Amino acid sequence: MLMTTSEPAPADAGSGMNADEAAALYRLMTWLSPSFPVGAFSYSSGIEWAVEAGDITDAASLRDWLAAMLTDGSGFCDAVFLAQVHRAATARIDSELREIAELAAAFVPSRERQLEATTQGRAFIEIARTAWAGEDLDRMVAACGGVIVYPVAVGLVSAAHAILVAPTMHAFLHALVSNWISAGARLVPLGQTDSQRILASLEADVVSTAKRSLEASLDDLGSATFRADLASLRHETQYTRLFRS
Repeated sequence: MLMTTSEPAPADAGSGMNADEAAALYRLMTWLSPSFPVGAFSYSSGIEWAVEAGDITDAASLRDWLAAMLTDGSGFCDAVFLAQVHRAATARIDSELREIAELAAAFVPSRERQLEATTQGRAFIEIARTAWAGEDLDRMVAACGGVIVYPVAVGLVSAAHAILVAPTMHAFLHALVSNWISAGARLVPLGQTDSQRILASLEADVVSTAKRSLEASLDDLGSATFRADLASLRHETQYTRLFRS
């Protein structure tokens, strides 16, 4: 016999998020989606050279390369910059915004990676300013006083819209890893199933890197992925290239 109950469902089973939380999720999913037009698909962050050099040959080697980039390389550093600029912007400390923005721009290891970071950063700010205007965004951008790289741009826009730093961090790192995997899948090449397996296997690394980055200070910045930095430098003179970095 089928039994029914008139007891109300738990609060989180129906309504779930409040309006502000739902709006924040909607914006993060939009801004950090592959379809958001910052041109991320044009850049491989040196992965193209790593494939040509034989460092990346299959799904396993791509996964290992990306895990290192995420936890000990540019992924961690970019995440620290995002967290720091978000906090300075939220606290309206303009002098810190300028210092963080300048350090983030100087931290990029090669000319092509500089192009990648600044082009995406500029596009992200311009599109967000046009379609998702925030009251404080212009002031924050002006406070940075110059070049704004991509992780700084994401931190500024999310702070301008009062989106918490933790979900912004996770969305940013997910988007970063997803773009790297997309580049690797086209270059190796790999199928969609292998790509999703790599993304799934990097979940714990994304979570731990986000946690470390949120707890880190600028003094904790540092990279140990010398081969990945070398790849971004050598890509500049690579004879045949599909990507801009």
